[in-house]
Amino acid sequence: MSILSFHDVSVRYGSHTVLNGVSLEVAEGEIVGLVGESGSGKSTLARAAVGLAPVTSGQILLDGRPVPNRGRERPVQVVFQDPYSSLDPRMTVGESIAEAMRERLGKEARRAEISRLLSLVHLDAARAGDLPWRLSGGQRQRVALARALAARPEVILADEITSALDVSVQGAVLNLVRDMRRELGLSMLFISHNLAVVRYVSGHVAVMYGGEIVEYGPTAQVLGAPRHEYTRHLLAALPGAARRTSPETGETP
Repeated sequence: MSILSFHDVSVRYGSHTVLNGVSLEVAEGEIVGLVGESGSGKSTLARAAVGLAPVTSGQILLDGRPVPNRGRERPVQVVFQDPYSSLDPRMTVGESIAEAMRERLGKEARRAEISRLLSLVHLDAARAGDLPWRLSGGQRQRVALARALAARPEVILADEITSALDVSVQGAVLNLVRDMRRELGLSMLFISHNLAVVRYVSGHVAVMYGGEIVEYGPTAQVLGAPRHEYTRHLLAALPGAARRTSPETGETP
């Protein structure tokens, strides 16, 4: 895995500034949480990293070089919010995963790799023949993660990947994210509006407000003793128990 760096990144659409001089680093093997309310610019930052939003100024670098986002060389992969629109309904799970692979493998090697990837996200290899409509939302999001891993990325951007899921399913996906970091040394920018979720999976957290990073640091420090008024506002909006434990798992990070 590698280091993804945002250096003074701005994104503007006409006279509207969405991101204003954002600097942030996702270190090797680390999960960095990016939290803020809807419209704060979180998803735009992820889209800019993969060439889906125009960077007006600043740089986005992977190990000190511009992020390549053309052809099959896409070392930064995004997993989007909606598990129901992230997969082609006409393609089987196996076909969707195979489409994202960098290498052109033979039939048996491709089947083995699909099985390996499904195992990594805790799905049975038999699911490779299923169409998306046969899967639950949580299972689809696991397939989306497997598809992202198929491209052998250096960094994954997880954009609100639990927000469209039932609370009963969110915990399983969050535990999977933690497992992936531990087993694969995964580097991830984990975007969410939910501070309790970010607390559970992230070692460091950045708080975004109005297109700017207003606070950054170790998760326990930022959420335990916030310095910025906006961070305190987000924490105050949480139910009291959620400030100490994960609502999805009941665990205290």
